Amino acid sequence: MGKQQKRDRNNLIALTGAAALLAVAVNFAINKKHRSKIIDVPGSKVRVNLSASEILKLAKSIINESKKVHDAVASVPLDKVGYVNVILPLAELEAQLFPLIQSCVFPKWLAVSEDVRKASAEAERKIDTHISMCRKREDVYRVVKALTVTGDGLSTDAKSFTRFLVREFERNGVNLTLSKKEELQRLTANIDELSMQYIRNLDDDCSFLLFTDMELEGLPPEFLKSLERSEDGKRKIILRSHQISPVLELCKVGSTRRAVALSYGRRCEANFTILEQLIQLRHKLARLLGFANYADYATDVRMAKSSSKVFEFLESLSASLNDLAYRELLMLKELKKKEEGESPFGMEDLSYYVKRIKDQQFHMNFGVIRQYFPINLVLSGILKIFQDLFGLSFKEVEGAALWHPEVQLFSVSDLSSKELIGYFYLDLYSRVGKYAHTCVIALQNGSLNNGSRQIPVALLVSQFEKEVDGHPGLLQFSEVVNLFHEFGHVVHHICNCASFSKFSGLLLDPDFVEIPALLMENWCYESLSLRLISGFHQDITKPIKDELCKSLKKWRCSFSALKLKQEIFYCLFDQIIHSTENVDVSGLFKHLYPKVMVGLPLLGGINPASCFPRTAIGYEATCYSHIWSEVFAADIFSLKFHDDIFNLQAGLQFRNKVLAPGGGKDPLEMLSDFLGREPSIQAFLDSRADIN
Repeated sequence: MGKQQKRDRNNLIALTGAAALLAVAVNFAINKKHRSKIIDVPGSKVRVNLSASEILKLAKSIINESKKVHDAVASVPLDKVGYVNVILPLAELEAQLFPLIQSCVFPKWLAVSEDVRKASAEAERKIDTHISMCRKREDVYRVVKALTVTGDGLSTDAKSFTRFLVREFERNGVNLTLSKKEELQRLTANIDELSMQYIRNLDDDCSFLLFTDMELEGLPPEFLKSLERSEDGKRKIILRSHQISPVLELCKVGSTRRAVALSYGRRCEANFTILEQLIQLRHKLARLLGFANYADYATDVRMAKSSSKVFEFLESLSASLNDLAYRELLMLKELKKKEEGESPFGMEDLSYYVKRIKDQQFHMNFGVIRQYFPINLVLSGILKIFQDLFGLSFKEVEGAALWHPEVQLFSVSDLSSKELIGYFYLDLYSRVGKYAHTCVIALQNGSLNNGSRQIPVALLVSQFEKEVDGHPGLLQFSEVVNLFHEFGHVVHHICNCASFSKFSGLLLDPDFVEIPALLMENWCYESLSLRLISGFHQDITKPIKDELCKSLKKWRCSFSALKLKQEIFYCLFDQIIHSTENVDVSGLFKHLYPKVMVGLPLLGGINPASCFPRTAIGYEATCYSHIWSEVFAADIFSLKFHDDIFNLQAGLQFRNKVLAPGGGKDPLEMLSDFLGREPSIQAFLDSRADIN
């Protein structure tokens, strides 16, 4: 595209937030109207507004139907296995039952009725138990495994689906001898119990410290007012992140920061032994399943493929950040010396002095910035950006059944062909009993059944304030970024064209699934897109100023090397303990921290292994995954969108080559095909170096 053409199109796109609101007002009814007639939603099998008894009845029918199909597949003679009598029934079962399962499950997060929420949780437990049993059925495994031998002229997607099923069975130990199955069951039960005990210990910990107001100098008055007082009038700082983080970031008193960091890092000493036991049990489980160590077991089903690849990635990234991190540390030390004298700089000083320097450089007032992001304006701008970038058309569906009057349903069509490709629900506003975080839930997966495509359905949930004192709710800038991120997941789910439900939408490689969402966060730091989603709340025709947009972009990456190195340290620790046996966990922390953190020592007396929940449950041997996704998202943005964030051609290519294929295609192949080369860490590094 020529420069003049590009400039002309940017002039058309660079609408203010108010113009964006007008541009989409035809399709997006921001203020809800009373709906008297309930209409069907063509192509959606999702059921909303089920009663408690209906949920439990549906769960029972789901389990019965699943058992019936699995029994039928198990009965197929091994010399008669084929696509039609093995793979097709299992694939159709998953495609048909998934939206019904989600219809039973999602009310536990969102239903107004407590009885419905309880029934939903009970239904989920019953369905999960049944699914777990199905994944361990040796009779079904033998039939599916036999098909991998015969081949039966399977398509590429069908072969991928078959291999996935076999791998899932074998990771559940179905191919083991009886004695080894029993051992696997014991190991799994012990791991589950120890993991939960680790978390319970953290949850039950009520440790606190007491400080005078003088010792808490620098903390905002509203924060201080929220703290409990002891009998002698001191403020109580509970050793939980929501109180610890403000102290470490804002408190001017170095001795207070040190005391808080020391006590926070000493919590739950009993967890140290639990983690050591967990590591040993995980290695035993991995060896039982044919892997050298637990890290290889965990990464085998991910984009990274092996622990050695993760080490290579983390060590290369860490080494590339050394010079920048060292310069940052020198600046932080100089500032502390200027403000606090000769007391040595420690890890407990990082958050405070990074914020001090960033405040000095950028003078960011996020309270003022928030006034430019009324929620309706942000939402309409986001919808317009996603439509224009990916060739989509969103239209609100009026009259559909909804579980709350403030919920909205949108249809998604291809802008060119007008073909309906999916739906998404928005449940954005706070209410009692509702799930407290922002997330996306897949309600129906896309799939291809007998030549007919089942369209995907997504749900975006949040807890925003719709109105405050009669005025439109305003979003914090971090909430704007989060909304872009989650809407990236929505569009990823909707644009997926996988043949099998198992490869659809959000059921993807965990190393890969976050990449599109993290990519979309970049639009929150570009002037053109920021002006499109912003407008001063008292006069929405006045978008955020370009100077502030530029400052936000610089602020994002400023002084980020040390923070990233600290995250890499935890990822390396997680990877080392899960790839090597008989590790001195405490010694590893003391040795590894200064090595990664360009000489900054670990705070003496702390033992982070006892309060590191990610390695206890949920992210064991996979803590690296977020950084992995972030690096590749930066590469995509730099190569394809940096010079033109509204590049429709690049957006359509990304939709077709990255979003559409789903889990049936290797993620690295998809990204390499889109980029024209293998992904690189260089763009991510350059984005940090350029700012600093």
